[in-house]
Amino acid sequence: MTSMPSLPALSPELQNHPGYARLFRPGHLTFGFIAPLESYPISPGPTLEDHLEMALKVDQAGFSAIWLRDVPFYDPNFGDVGQILDPLVYAGYLAAVTRHVTIGTAGIVLPLRDPLIVAKQAATIDQLLGGRFILGLATGDRPVEYPAFGVDFNNRAARFQDALAIIRSATEQHWAKHSSVFYGQLDGGLDLVPKPVGARLPTLVVGHAGQSLEWIAANTDGILSYTANPAMIPQVIVRWRTACGSSGYKPYGYGTLFELERDPDAPLQPGRVLRAGRKALINLWKRQQDEGVGHVALHFKPQRRHASEVIDELGEYVLPHFPSLALPSAEIPA
Repeated sequence: MTSMPSLPALSPELQNHPGYARLFRPGHLTFGFIAPLESYPISPGPTLEDHLEMALKVDQAGFSAIWLRDVPFYDPNFGDVGQILDPLVYAGYLAAVTRHVTIGTAGIVLPLRDPLIVAKQAATIDQLLGGRFILGLATGDRPVEYPAFGVDFNNRAARFQDALAIIRSATEQHWAKHSSVFYGQLDGGLDLVPKPVGARLPTLVVGHAGQSLEWIAANTDGILSYTANPAMIPQVIVRWRTACGSSGYKPYGYGTLFELERDPDAPLQPGRVLRAGRKALINLWKRQQDEGVGHVALHFKPQRRHASEVIDELGEYVLPHFPSLALPSAEIPA
């Protein structure tokens, strides 16, 4: 058995952050959903029917997060348009109707967007959510999108680093000064408002964004990865903890296509879709919690059942095995 390093404490800057601390604490596993909160196994896109009702159900049932993907175009060769809606606009809408759940992006394709506009939008959403926002960032998985924005696909990793540095400077400093390679310059004569609710806006890398684990650990607040083989997770987490080193606790989570079988005794099935009955899933997730997984984001696309049924069953039978964290509640500003 692979030996897991002991876990340091959560960063003091983030241990009381409403959105981040609702998801991440050492030794604790939480659950969220990747929007859209419906199945669409054949069509490239969802209907978005009942999307408000499903978001409220997730919020009220005690799940930790709703994650919004960034897919600007329909690419027939890829065949998936995510939740269709722009993630930052949609996050603002969800801010008005939810009360507890963290809203995160998974993730904004940062090299395709102006980082100062992303900073302004993210800080605005964080204010509307009372600190319940997490900015997940990526470089995307569709090279065909880059020419449409006039952006070089080959330097996306370097653009990502530059853009994140701008976001951090603009949201964490007053009258920020920052020299950029690919974007505009901050010379201290302007101040981006509003600033985030907390001392800083939590950022996650979704996937790897062309970066090393060491760079991600040193420059962000965690990683939301993908997994096709749960058996590899212990080794991945050991590498991640090693990369974090003296940076302290940085969470590892993963997103996965998911189908909850009607038979609660159905075994875990191999494949890229996490498919099983609830009893096998409870055993899997207890083991993964012990291995160091901090968060699991479930993607409804292959489901054959209505999302409402699945949310209800997970809320009734699975969440009690993974008690919610006791946190200060985040209220929407009046």
